[in-house]
Parts: sequence; C-alpha cells; structure tokens
Amino acid sequence: MEFKDKQSIYLQIADYICEQILLGKWPPGERIPSVRDLAGMLEVNPNTVMRTYDFLQNKEIIFNKRGIGYSSGENANEKILAFRKERFLDSELPEFFRTLYLLNVSMEDLQTRYNKFIAETYPVTN
Repeated sequence: MEFKDKQSIYLQIADYICEQILLGKWPPGERIPSVRDLAGMLEVNPNTVMRTYDFLQNKEIIFNKRGIGYSSGENANEKILAFRKERFLDSELPEFFRTLYLLNVSMEDLQTRYNKFIAETYPVTN
C-alpha cells in the first residue's frame, strides 16, 4: 500500500479495510486480519493499525470478539457507505465542483467521462 501525504495513515488504512469489506474480501461477520498481521502486511507500526481498528470500531464497522479477534460488522457495508458518502459530500465534492467550475468542465463532458469510466472499470458480464 502506498500512503499519501494529505491524510493520516490510520485513516488511509481505514479506507483500505472498508474497501476490502465492500469488495467482499472480508465479508460481514467474518474475521479480519489481526492488528499484528495487518501491520506486517502494510509495513506499518501495530499501534497505527490499533488506532485504525479503534476508529472503525467507534464507527460500528468492525467489532472485537474477546479471545477471537476483530470481525467486520453484520451491517458493515451500510455503515461504510453512509460514512464514506457523508465524507465525500462534505469534503470532496465541494473541491470537485470548484475544480469543474475553474476548468469550465460542462456536465455533459463529465457525464460522458463518467459513463466511459464505469463501462471500462466495471464491465457488465452476462
């Protein structure tokens, strides 16, 4: 995982964990890697992962089963979507709109690029 300078590492790790849950790699109710295992995988300090797990536990995305370890919550997908949607709408969307305005990008241009992105990134298979 490559970390960015603009956001705390523990929040970037939280985004990574949330993505794994949303992609179904760590299904709701299933165990997720231990603090030590994830720290080793990502090459970060275990205290950073512990901070991430505390953050996600407070958001009710993961929970700790004593003696078993951390698991994704039964409603993890809904909690993640709500959390990420709120963050996007409050923080990222205003900056995105500002950039669109400054660059004079039309909604039609945006729609065309969005449709192309979706078609190429998430092709429908029948």
